[in-house]
Amino acid sequence: MADDLLVIIPTRGRPQAVPALVQAWEDTGATADLLFAVDTDDPELSGYKAEAAKLKGDGRFRFVFGKRLRLCGTLNQQAVKAAKKYRFLAFMGDDHRPRPAAMPWDARIRECLSGGPGIVYGNDLLQGEAMATAVAMTSDIVARLGYMAPDVLTHLCLDLAWVDWGKGMGRITYLDDMVIEHLHPANGKAVLDAGYEEVNSDAMVSADTAAYYDYRDNGGLEADLVKLRKLVEEAS
Repeated sequence: MADDLLVIIPTRGRPQAVPALVQAWEDTGATADLLFAVDTDDPELSGYKAEAAKLKGDGRFRFVFGKRLRLCGTLNQQAVKAAKKYRFLAFMGDDHRPRPAAMPWDARIRECLSGGPGIVYGNDLLQGEAMATAVAMTSDIVARLGYMAPDVLTHLCLDLAWVDWGKGMGRITYLDDMVIEHLHPANGKAVLDAGYEEVNSDAMVSADTAAYYDYRDNGGLEADLVKLRKLVEEAS
């Protein structure tokens, strides 16, 4: 089905992730559209433009170049735009890789979300069910909230908020056998580069953790859940 599922990948400093992700699409038989969101001040901008040129003409793979808004800001900007066109929206990091299975991962997402407003995530082989480090949701969630992740966050804890949303609205599915592997230094599957050092610095961890707890415990989450429960009720 055309325009049904878009995967948004905010990416910085890793143009080599583009061909690796494209290969993952090919290996898994995925038909979802994929959008790479790249910062115009990225030191590796020329590498991204070279990868974009190689993929020109393949409608599944697209690039958008814009001002740096950090991961959460970029994701929200692109998701709000895409919610007007796509039925389902997904997020992956540039260090996620979908893995082959009997049923393609994007087909599983469509199947799980076809019944109405909801959230689904798979096994990243690092956090498992505890955190939705890669996630998919119905686009009406984004349209209703005005963002795909709480805009008080910069890079971390989005995955915790997504689980909070899904549980709070009673519409979340974890698929242990849908592997979207997280290649991260924490599990020895990636080198600790400048990007990881920046987003896992003490300052970033402290700021995003504090922002998440404030959102969760001081009314932000509950306000969003009121909207999401209403969405579910309207769809019933």
